[in-house]
Amino acid sequence: MLPFRAWLLATLACAVAAPALAAHTATPRDALRVVKLSDPHFSPDGKSLAFVETRADIGDDEYRQEIWLLDVASHRLRALTRDRQHANAPRWSPDGRFLAFIAPDREKVGQVFVLPMEGGDALQLTHAKKDSDVEQFAWSPDGSWIAFVMEDAKPELKGEAKHRDAFAVGNDDFTITEKPRPSHVWIVPAAGGDAKRLTSGAWSLPSSLPPGPPSSPVYFSPDGKSLLIVRQETPSTGDQFQSRIEVLDIASGKTRFLTGAPDLEGYPVPSPDGKSVAYWRVRDGKPWNFQDVWLAPFAGGAGADVSAKLDKNIYGTWWMPDGKSLLVGANDGTGVGFWKLAADGSRARLDTGGIMPTNGYWMDAAIDARGDIAFVGQTATDPYELYLMHPGEKPQALTAENQGLSDIALGRSETVTWTGPQGRTLDGVVTYPPDYARGKTYPLVLFIHGGPNSASRERFSLPTQILAARGFVVFEPNYRGSDNLDNAFYASIYQDAGQGPGEDVKSGVDYLLARGGLDPKRMGVSGWSYGGFMTTWMLGHYDIWKAAVAGAPVTDWVDMYNLSDGNVTVSAQVGGSPYIGGGMENYRRQSPDTSVQNMHAPTLLMCDTGDFRVPITQTFTIFRALRDNHVPTEFYAIPTGGHFPGDPVRQMDVFQRWADWLGKYLGPEAAEPAPASVVKVKAPAP
Repeated sequence: MLPFRAWLLATLACAVAAPALAAHTATPRDALRVVKLSDPHFSPDGKSLAFVETRADIGDDEYRQEIWLLDVASHRLRALTRDRQHANAPRWSPDGRFLAFIAPDREKVGQVFVLPMEGGDALQLTHAKKDSDVEQFAWSPDGSWIAFVMEDAKPELKGEAKHRDAFAVGNDDFTITEKPRPSHVWIVPAAGGDAKRLTSGAWSLPSSLPPGPPSSPVYFSPDGKSLLIVRQETPSTGDQFQSRIEVLDIASGKTRFLTGAPDLEGYPVPSPDGKSVAYWRVRDGKPWNFQDVWLAPFAGGAGADVSAKLDKNIYGTWWMPDGKSLLVGANDGTGVGFWKLAADGSRARLDTGGIMPTNGYWMDAAIDARGDIAFVGQTATDPYELYLMHPGEKPQALTAENQGLSDIALGRSETVTWTGPQGRTLDGVVTYPPDYARGKTYPLVLFIHGGPNSASRERFSLPTQILAARGFVVFEPNYRGSDNLDNAFYASIYQDAGQGPGEDVKSGVDYLLARGGLDPKRMGVSGWSYGGFMTTWMLGHYDIWKAAVAGAPVTDWVDMYNLSDGNVTVSAQVGGSPYIGGGMENYRRQSPDTSVQNMHAPTLLMCDTGDFRVPITQTFTIFRALRDNHVPTEFYAIPTGGHFPGDPVRQMDVFQRWADWLGKYLGPEAAEPAPASVVKVKAPAP
């Protein structure tokens, strides 16, 4: 299944390691030092792990990815790629003699390369044209072929035809500048040669815009005769619900649908014996529900939901070597868990020994033939390391790539629970200043997660620690719509985007104030994306805030329906079309900009100019409204695409402005409120 409500999260969280003797508290510049590990894959003999390492390059203002190899027994590391800059997707040949990966060629087009592990240069296997990068690939079981997916090339037009470039708009976002091109499947000999196209047409394999999981991977059947793919009826992002799993016969090119379901299918994985397919589909076929694991016979037939009893929003599925059960992963309370899930729905949670698997709408894990599990995990003090877990044992660390961050003094984090509306037990995470002392009174800052199908977890995030280092107690609440409890909690925001979640957040604030140690006259609220939505909602419904920071805030659901990459799929959350019956009233009722007259706290607004997920038009809306109502406001437009800046410098800039704004109104340096109508629209320096 596709990331139906993953559209509203910016990936703001990353962790740092804790010190024995610390030299300084967290600053935005510490983001440059965090090393991200991802996408581990066991060699067929289980002796090695290939994975992707990402580091910031401040000189070129980008994050660079290279592929590394880890010897499981000795923990020795060595780089497999150098100066590729953006190498990713390492995949072993079935015999372990080769490692394929995607990296830019000399024209900066993403291609598949095959590296001989016994020595020698990598062979460029594909020759995609400009603007048609290879998106993903898979080895055939015998290692003879590689299937890959790439977007269709732009048509080559000449003369007058080059300028007849108007295009029909479908369910697309407002940033598009050409008709979306479909992505299709090709196959090429693994030893090199001409590629053959396997699929074509106006339909497309789905693509994914971050934040969210990657595109649904293609898989060969164990006999190598077929490919499991996902068919989306158009390449338009707003048509993502129209996705069905197909089985593609490689020899004939014919396809058949796997199940009788009409939509909402994705992420199929064949069982080791080829008899079954595990895949994702929303519970009961309703897109506001959890995405569950389903099983269907490979030969065809209706699927069965096997994870409903687990009642978790699944973001990872791997077959165990015996083919009798699956490893699945999901958020759970303020943590992340793995479970062993059987076909009859019985399940057992694995003991990860306090190590939290990373989960950013996708979980990085691999299983070898013996059942050993390698995964990228984090703790309250360490952002990303590789861990190995033998069956029945707790995990052990394989890497220490972030040990250089041990000079940072961290604020302590803890999970808190309280009784919210309707008597439900709610949870969240509180982080204290590094020098926190009982008996003193501190400002409270809310750092609200996006999604909304995500969760605040008890692991350290750099933005949270930056705020704690400024002397704030930071509260990260899990509100209804979060995916850390049960499906009923998750689905309860259908047609209730703000009121119910707002009551949950307010009840958490009341609980913390009752505990003491907080100054109710110095409270700030902040968040990005759906967290920005919740920030503006809280501003308009609870006049208790001294300052606010809203990044890429959803302020008008009609704008989201019309202009975002999710566009018409917004109806699955807000309820129907705004243009039918009483739809407009329903959309306006759930939009924060209808309560702007109640917003009084000085507010910092930020958004990317090319944000396809939450169009910047909405930030302009709330900016104009706050200014007209004489609320001190600054608005910074960030000249880049995407839902959150993807480069190190702009990310640091966002974090710095965020902390400085709250410090201005809540910190020791806070003065009386500034004169009304302090307004700026600026782009930060690159």
